Amino acid sequence: MGTFSSIRARAVYASDPANCRGRRIAQPSASERSPFQRDKDRIIHSSAFRRLKGKTQVFVSHEGDYYRTRLTHSLEVAQIARSIARVLGLDEDLAECLALAHDLGHPPFGHSGEDALAKGMAPYGGFDHNAQTLRIVEQLESRYAEFDGLNLTWETLEGIAKHNGPLVKSPSDIDALPWALKDLPEWEKLELDTYAGPEAQVAALADDIAYNNHDIDDGLRAGLFSVQDVCEVPIVGQHFANVRKRYPDISENRLIHETVRDLIGYMVSDVLTESRKRITETKPTSADEIRNLNFAIIDFSEKFRHEEGPMRRFLHDNMYRHYKVNRMMGQAARVVEELFDQFINNPDILPTNYRIQCNGPRDKTTARVVCDYIASMTDSFAINEHKKLFSVTGYL
Repeated sequence: MGTFSSIRARAVYASDPANCRGRRIAQPSASERSPFQRDKDRIIHSSAFRRLKGKTQVFVSHEGDYYRTRLTHSLEVAQIARSIARVLGLDEDLAECLALAHDLGHPPFGHSGEDALAKGMAPYGGFDHNAQTLRIVEQLESRYAEFDGLNLTWETLEGIAKHNGPLVKSPSDIDALPWALKDLPEWEKLELDTYAGPEAQVAALADDIAYNNHDIDDGLRAGLFSVQDVCEVPIVGQHFANVRKRYPDISENRLIHETVRDLIGYMVSDVLTESRKRITETKPTSADEIRNLNFAIIDFSEKFRHEEGPMRRFLHDNMYRHYKVNRMMGQAARVVEELFDQFINNPDILPTNYRIQCNGPRDKTTARVVCDYIASMTDSFAINEHKKLFSVTGYL
């Protein structure tokens, strides 16, 4: 564990806050905080970040308070991203900032809610949670007197936009971009045909590490599958066996915690080894050089990618497609679909601050306003709104 606690000097290929590309609306610098620290603080204090506590990953909020929410997931991603960035000599604040921001645009009810919202928005430009995150931080947050949004640095906006890699093959290939992204001011300056900077690549890998492991943890504790079942997955079974060998009399509760802990460490170690290898081979001297490589410099090894496949398939078959989850997500999707249909056909029933932005039923502008409203909802708020609109006792 010594490599994680040691403080490393900033690498030449790290994003340098002293030379960041600035904000869309210029603001005086803060001597006590770097630009990336300010971005992180703005995200933490945002309304969208607070609402993540009521948005779940797989389970709906009323299923129990143990399971991960978007908020607890984001905190886990931030911890992993910070650890990796420190060892590689990257800017920890930027990596943590991007980890905390990456899920801001998710609607209620996890991927089921996103699919339902994307279905409703298909005739109006579509819905994409990464683009919605940018819309939130650039336009929808209304906290500051001098600007809409959070006025984040270029590096943070770029990292959010390219969380999953380049969005287009060339700067002119704009048809592939989500509507919400093209609607942002000066979106073309984000260089969407290149890879993101190294800290953003770290945050993306930390996201993968966190959700793979917490889904195993949550699935076991929800009784969707057993330890014996998941041990059929070679990489997982080997780590369970290693923990049992070290602690022969360990309880199942502690066994699960120790194994998930070991799996996270194994994945982090793989990312560090592979990334160091790629850095040594390419010898980048700046973050921009990393952006202009034709591959990600922060990545898992091919060996791990091969090992990861059976684990992802197991979780898909035994968790995401479990009949209990399907029933719950089917109900959640129906809530989102019915809310969308009701609001887009009757925008006069929207809260006043949303209603005044609408242009009438089934209008494209109205659709985007309805989308913004639903995407902002927590699970419980969406359920309560649905009850008010579709139950005769909703307001009684």
